[in-house]
Amino acid sequence: MKRIIPFALILGALAMAVALHLAKPKPTRAEITLASVAVQTQNLQSETVFLQVNSQGNVTPRTRTSLVSEVSGTVLEVSEKFVVGGKFSRGDILLEIDPTDYKVALQRSEALLKGAEAQLIFEKARSAQAKKEWEFTGRPLDEAPSLSLRIPFLAEAEANLAQAKAEVERARVKLNKTIIKAPYDGIVYRKNADIGQYVTVGIPLAETFAIDFVEVRLPLSEQDLSMMNDADFTDNLYGKDVILRGQVNGRDASWTASAERFERVIDEVNRSQYLVARVDDPYGLQASDKSGNPLYVGTFVTAEFKGRQLNNVFKLPRSGLIKGNRVGTVDANDELRLLDVEIIHADDEYYYVTGLTGELAVVVSSLGTPVDGLKVQIKNNTNEEKKRGQ
Repeated sequence: MKRIIPFALILGALAMAVALHLAKPKPTRAEITLASVAVQTQNLQSETVFLQVNSQGNVTPRTRTSLVSEVSGTVLEVSEKFVVGGKFSRGDILLEIDPTDYKVALQRSEALLKGAEAQLIFEKARSAQAKKEWEFTGRPLDEAPSLSLRIPFLAEAEANLAQAKAEVERARVKLNKTIIKAPYDGIVYRKNADIGQYVTVGIPLAETFAIDFVEVRLPLSEQDLSMMNDADFTDNLYGKDVILRGQVNGRDASWTASAERFERVIDEVNRSQYLVARVDDPYGLQASDKSGNPLYVGTFVTAEFKGRQLNNVFKLPRSGLIKGNRVGTVDANDELRLLDVEIIHADDEYYYVTGLTGELAVVVSSLGTPVDGLKVQIKNNTNEEKKRGQ
């Protein structure tokens, strides 16, 4: 009897457990909801884009000249324009060197010229007399020796006269060079001489530069060159607008330059080619409206000009490109669709791609691991959308 009791208790417990299991209510099945990923999109459609080529450079003068003295002497006069930054016009007298020695030299050469002229007249008279004396002999003139007709002496007198005239001209030129005149419209960049200073032949008096127009050498890399039209490498480039930007007197300013030429030489240091842009009347001296900004020599400027044209491309923000040259778009069911694209060009802000059609909502935010068909929820910033639409 005692052995049966434990088995009975176990069977009773099992029976009770089965009864409780059968009596419990069935659980209700909850619906499974898939979480959607929040994304930002931008509506894109195909458009025609002109690539913009950017560069930079320093403004340099068209002509830079070192004025050198061609005579020696003391500087007697200096123009009020002969100062650093002084503006002058072609033909203006900048300074004068003591002309005393050169005036004396001119007077001496003129005196020698008069002597040479008198000597020539004397020799002509002697030659004529020699011819008459030969005729008295009754023999033909062509049989007369040249010395008898004084032909060598006449030739010497004529040569002395020519030399005397040359010396007068030389003395006159030297005298004129005591007055230093401006060779063009320009500005004094550096001044090396002043009143009372003794200068010798070959000493630099000043450094000047022309201001009729200035130039900017713009380096272009291989990538920059790839953004240009084929016509830009021909004479069709001449006159193309180039926008320059810089600062004048602490203020931002811009100027319109024109493409002048390609130097057609590759720099051995930076492997760039140079485009030269030109700005006429940079200091505004010829302009009727004096309110424009002057473009000073030495100014650092950035430059931009229109490159080649891309037709039917999508301007994709760099954040919108997925690894493997794909983009994510959102369809009407708010599901992610991955599309392959081909990159035609890229800059710091955009990829210019093909392979898309129509108007598409392209995902421009991070997707983590993108999966085609992924449920997404568009959450665009209204202010950002307004900015993009402007």
